[in-house]
Amino acid sequence: MRGTITPENFRPRVRAGFTLVEVIVVLSIVAVLAALLLPAVQSAREVARRIQCQNNMRQIGLALHNYHASLRTLPPGCLQWRPFNGPAFLKNFAWSALILPFMEEQNVHSLVDFNHPFDHPTNAIARRTPIATFTCPTVPNHPPKPGKTDYGGLYGQRINTRIDTNNGIFVYNQPFKFRDITDGLTSTAAVAEDTGGPDGEWINGSNVFEQSGGINDPKAWALDNEIRSHHRHGAMVLFACGRTMFVSNHCRPEVLAAMITRNWADNWTLDE
Repeated sequence: MRGTITPENFRPRVRAGFTLVEVIVVLSIVAVLAALLLPAVQSAREVARRIQCQNNMRQIGLALHNYHASLRTLPPGCLQWRPFNGPAFLKNFAWSALILPFMEEQNVHSLVDFNHPFDHPTNAIARRTPIATFTCPTVPNHPPKPGKTDYGGLYGQRINTRIDTNNGIFVYNQPFKFRDITDGLTSTAAVAEDTGGPDGEWINGSNVFEQSGGINDPKAWALDNEIRSHHRHGAMVLFACGRTMFVSNHCRPEVLAAMITRNWADNWTLDE
């Protein structure tokens, strides 16, 4: 009889899809897994960025040694330093502009007209040219700043002295030889991260700074150049020998001061 259900024509009804409860459970599990994995993924990415930052520093260190091998001296921190409201004819070129040919940036170096100041219109294109080696990948790039650098030369420290604070390697208008660094190349910091500093241009001679406090010191003036980074717990530092070190925020100021000065004994005597 039509419509009669028999064992031969009976088929169980197959349910399609999921119930609301099942969907909620699955989404909850996915959310928990994502919450557990996200910090690990972010941490792995930051480790990769920090390694790249360290490689940038090594390239800068190699360029400084190649510069010294060729010219028998390090570059000055600033060539023809121009103070605030100083004469416009002073060129004010940074050490980081002078080492370009020694870090495989000859094309950018050829854009720079060293016969005119760094901010002369003839240097406008060069000034806006980004150089990957001078930028830390951890630093946010929104909005991008053309020609920026996240690494500054260490002019000196005023942590424990206010007399002759040009006690570092990169001072104005004065190039040093390796033999002038009497504390030893392995003990003397040359370059450090200075992310977000007001003078962060690789061509600008203001790309040197005095250190006045600890690393990533929250009490340091926000508009001053200091050792700062976007890494957690510290900043990358390049020593004169070419080695790099991730220095902790907890590094004692007196240790940092000794690390920056090129001749700690003379500097200490000044204050005694």
